This record gives sequence, structure tokens and C-alpha cells, in this order.
Amino acid sequence: MALTGLQIYKFLPKTNCKKCGLPTCLAFAMALAQKKASLDKCPDIDAAGKQALESASQPPMATLKFGIKDNEIELGGETVLFRHEKTFFHAPALVILLSDSLPEEEFKSKIENIRKMEFERVGMMFGIDAVALKNDSGNAETFAARAAAASEIPLVLISEDIGSVKKARAGISTQRPVVIGADAGNCEEWAKMAQETDCILAVKGKDLEEVAETSQKIQAQGFKNIMLCPKAENMKEALHSLTSSWRLCLKKSYRPLGYPLIGMAGGDIALAANFVCKYAGMVIVETEKYEELLALITLRLNIYTDPQKPLMMEAKLYEVGKPDENSPVIVTTNFSLTFYTVQPEIENSKIPAWLLITDSEGQSVLTAWAADKFNAEVIAQSLQKCGVAEKVKHKKLIIPGYVAVLKAKVEEESGWEVLVGPKEASALPKYLKESWR
Repeated sequence: MALTGLQIYKFLPKTNCKKCGLPTCLAFAMALAQKKASLDKCPDIDAAGKQALESASQPPMATLKFGIKDNEIELGGETVLFRHEKTFFHAPALVILLSDSLPEEEFKSKIENIRKMEFERVGMMFGIDAVALKNDSGNAETFAARAAAASEIPLVLISEDIGSVKKARAGISTQRPVVIGADAGNCEEWAKMAQETDCILAVKGKDLEEVAETSQKIQAQGFKNIMLCPKAENMKEALHSLTSSWRLCLKKSYRPLGYPLIGMAGGDIALAANFVCKYAGMVIVETEKYEELLALITLRLNIYTDPQKPLMMEAKLYEVGKPDENSPVIVTTNFSLTFYTVQPEIENSKIPAWLLITDSEGQSVLTAWAADKFNAEVIAQSLQKCGVAEKVKHKKLIIPGYVAVLKAKVEEESGWEVLVGPKEASALPKYLKESWR
């Protein structure tokens, strides 16, 4: 059971030395209870106190690293159930499932396609994080050969045979794989293997209770590089199982479940989306369809961004196409979604333009205007700072239609003639073709 701040305080030196970075020992105790500080920040605690507080000082969920050495992917380490409470730190790894029974050339072709997969969202590039290799062939040699062929991609090895896993692991020394194969009946042997070969061991079970019991057995052997893979037959079971695990881990500090979870979605994209939302650290999905993977990546991006720090563009002057001295100047805010909505529509118009992005703290046009972050003064200062006046021979500025009320004030502040553009970005091509002179 987790200790309260006052219970922790009893074990501290009570010197208020501030060496931990906090003003008092009581403040440090409260931070420790909330998992916002680590015990090693207190240099003066005695051995008895340190031993008593060891569990309280540990983070509720372990952070694990897997994949290519020196470029590992981090999983877990979360501290809250809902991102608005703080934020989520490590987005779930998106993993494509492949069978080792595929013909060699077909397998290599699929691996190459996965390596080349790129998805662009709001100016950021994403790829597939890893490949899960399943030992459907039942042959250790084939399994090892396929693992070696895919060794440039982080791997998850799935097999019921520990010998096959050992052989495959030996051929991928450049990375640290996740291994799925341990259960209640064989966990001691698999834990020993994982410790000797430096793997992360995923614990399987028919339900969360069995997974927790198996996790305890493995921890008792001194091995803690664990992931959890409770069985889920359908969406309801998956939602209940993974949510319960996070609640017990984060709210009750239940150590057997203090590890990242694996969601096995098969070809069910809706189930995969469920795992992204709640609460898998790794989602294994059996699809290579671009549109399905893009949907999952977009969903993951939306959830695993800091809600207190919106995605934003650098505030500056952007060239859309190859604008010249006669090209229009269009202004909007630095909210990423606004930028990546407006920019393609300008491109669709076939009229090159200067796109002026103001510093509006990552807010959309109406939100920034309501918060007084997108006003005449901000726009006028941005015009002056970006130097667009030296790039065009006209002094005409197009503002979003939703803030038409700013027209007179912007003209007064900047000395530019203001044209009121459309409210929606989708209307920009027609507007530019018909109204720009």
C-alpha cells in the first residue's frame, strides 16, 4: 500500500536542509507520496529510512526501452489516468504483425515496405515503430532467419518455444527485443532466459489476475524488465482489463501491474484504436494498409500531445509556392492545424502566396482572437518583424473572415490595406482566383 506524505515524513531527517530542491522535508515527503520526486534526492536519510521508503520512492509504472541500441523506443513511465491531469509521456509503439511462415522473398519485401512507410501529420513525420514476428512455422531455423532479415527494425518475438526465441535472439545482437511467450506455467524459465539475453519479457495470461500473479513470480526472481499482455477476446474485455490495470498501478501503486501493457488487436482496427486510447504501451496490429495505419497514427498523435502545450508552428513568413512581389500576403495564427489547413488550400489555388504566421500561443483564429492573442497590434508587429514589406510592391493583407472586425484597426496600426478573406480555408482557392488583384 502506498504511504501518505505524513507517513513518509516520519522517516526523513527533518533537517529542512533544502538539498533535495524543496524548502522543507515535509514538502519533499508530499512530493514523494505523489511520485513527483525520487528518494535519492535526499542525501541525509539513514539506511533504515531508505529501506522503509523504497517502495514509496519508485515510480508507479516502470519505463522500459526496447529496439535498436542507442536509438531505443521508450514505453511506460506514465503517472496519470487522464492526460488533462498532467500529460502522457510515451505514446504506444505501433507494431505490425508478420508471420515467419511467409516465403522468404515476400517477407523481405514486406519488411522493406514497412521500413519505407512514412506518414506526415501537422508537419511531423512518423513511421512504423516495430515488427512483431510470430513463429507460425514452428521451426527455429526459419524463425531465426526471418528475425535476422528484419534486424534493422525493432522486433517483438512471439513464440511458444523458448529454444526458437533463444536462436532468433542470438542473431539480432544490435537490438533489445520484446519477447512474448511467458505464462503462469513457464515464467521462471522464460525470465531466466530474458535476463541472460537482455530481453524485455511480456507476460501472458487469461485475465488480469493471472498476469499479476505471474508478474509477481518473475519479480521475485529479481527480473523487472516486464510487459503485461492480458488476453482480451473483445472490445469490452480489452477496455475493462487495461483500464483496471492502470487504475491499480497508478492509484493503488500495485507493483505487480506497474508495467506497460501490450494490446494484441489482430486485424481489428477498431480494437487497435481502443488500445491506443486505453491504455496500451504497445499495439500489435495485423495490417499493412496505409489508410488504417494513418488513422491509428493520427489518433495516437491527438492523444499523446501535451494538452497544455498545443502543437504550433514557428511564427514567421512562409513561402507557399514561389511567391514574388505581386503575390498576396495572407495572415493567420500559429496553431499547427490551422497552418496545415490553410497551406494546402493556397497550393490548390495555384496562386503563390506569402503566408504570415503570428505568435498566437498555438491557438486557432477564433480562440486567439477571443483571448486577445490575435489582434491588430500582434498582426502589425508581425508584418514589421518579418520584413514582408521589402518582398512585395503592394501593401495588401488578407485576414481570416472570422476576424473581419479587425479590419479597420489593423489598417490603422499597420498602414496596410486589409482585405477580408473567407471564413473557411476551403474557400481560399476560389477567393484568390476571383478577388486577388
